[in-house]
Amino acid sequence: METKQILENQHELFLTGKTLSYEFRMTQLKLLEKSINEHIPALLDAFKKDLNKCEFDAVTTEISLAMQELHYQKKHLRKFMRPKHVHTTLLNFPAKGKIIHEPYGNTLIMSPWNYPFQLTINPLIATIAAGNTAIVKPSAYTPNVAQVIKDILDVFDPAYIATVMGGRAQNQELLDQKFDLIFFTGSKEVGKVVQEKAAAHLCPVVLELGGKSPCIVDKSANLKTAVRRIVWGKFLNAGQTCIAPDYILVHASIYDEFIRRVVEQIKQFYYNNGKLNNNFMFIVNEKHVERLKGLIDKNKLVFGGNVNGRQLEPTVLKDVEFDDPVMQEEIFGPIMPIVKYEDDDEIIKYINTHDKPLALYLFARDKKKIEKFSHRTSAGGMCVNEVIMHFTEHGLPFGGVGESGMGNYHGKYSFLTFTHAKCILKKNPHAELMVKYPPYTDGKSNFVYIYLGHKHPKDDN
Repeated sequence: METKQILENQHELFLTGKTLSYEFRMTQLKLLEKSINEHIPALLDAFKKDLNKCEFDAVTTEISLAMQELHYQKKHLRKFMRPKHVHTTLLNFPAKGKIIHEPYGNTLIMSPWNYPFQLTINPLIATIAAGNTAIVKPSAYTPNVAQVIKDILDVFDPAYIATVMGGRAQNQELLDQKFDLIFFTGSKEVGKVVQEKAAAHLCPVVLELGGKSPCIVDKSANLKTAVRRIVWGKFLNAGQTCIAPDYILVHASIYDEFIRRVVEQIKQFYYNNGKLNNNFMFIVNEKHVERLKGLIDKNKLVFGGNVNGRQLEPTVLKDVEFDDPVMQEEIFGPIMPIVKYEDDDEIIKYINTHDKPLALYLFARDKKKIEKFSHRTSAGGMCVNEVIMHFTEHGLPFGGVGESGMGNYHGKYSFLTFTHAKCILKKNPHAELMVKYPPYTDGKSNFVYIYLGHKHPKDDN
């Protein structure tokens, strides 16, 4: 079926009001949960084929995160749907005000290849909970996972939830249609195209992009903990994580020790008898392998740098300068450039004069340093003495700012993102204040000034 026809069918379904009730939404969430559980073995196999992702990584970074979001939405759905009553002012006495969160309508979810399951299913869970319909477009770069996603979603009527497979041609066809909301996760370059296409229809967009997320290691940091967490976060998913610490800024007084500890930690995590673990993930395709190889400066290589097929081993570069090639683009791979710094203000200036990152990480025990970096830098999100894990918290909104994206989701923020907050003012049909109606007398003017907390200008004469 053509994309245009699918969207027309979904539009007709939405107009019936079928998707609006609590019972319908809950039924669909339970149906999705059941279908996911039935396809977990197929998912695990697909992850191994596409990305060499082992079962532990597939469960912890993909399946469990989606299931946690699903359980959260089921638990809180009735509360999220409940109208919120607000106080009204004297100007509208007697009246009642409330806010209801109504679904946008027909949504499009375009997902990436780096976490192809949970970055598809999490926004889908939200749009179902919000009462929308959806067309889902998984990435063609992970074809096996994309096929399992389609199989999972085939339990739904395509007039409600449909999956569109394919590459750029299908993306283009989708973006030419008129949706009520587009949720896109991917690169900044494609995000610009999505926003431009959506603008033709005045369609709101949520853009979850990326950028070069800095990680600062202050001299007050607990080095053992910092190194363990940074190495894990940097090389998770072979560095193909939008919130991975992209480059590491280390204070000069601990620079050499930090590098030594990083190399030791990498060997402990990823090597057996000097050989890279077979479970270390693949780079998504040969094109990206070649791009990453071009970012490795052999003169600054401390560890790694070798490639075996699509497996690029954890790589560490030292004495990196801000004008080096590896510092000019988001790395999105297992390359850790380590930059030496001495002055906090210079680092803050560097961060603030470049594109706003999706995440910023600081390792420090100095409370003044923590406050300084927290309030003088801008990023989509921030962790202190941790990396990446803010993504897992339902109570924290996840999203970018500036060049790293717009809009956020997770937990209640997912429901808010996929709904429009509509205000309703309900007036008493009989009683009201007559002051707003002509003729406008001095007495009515005095009433307005008193209401505003000011004296009438004539009273000063």
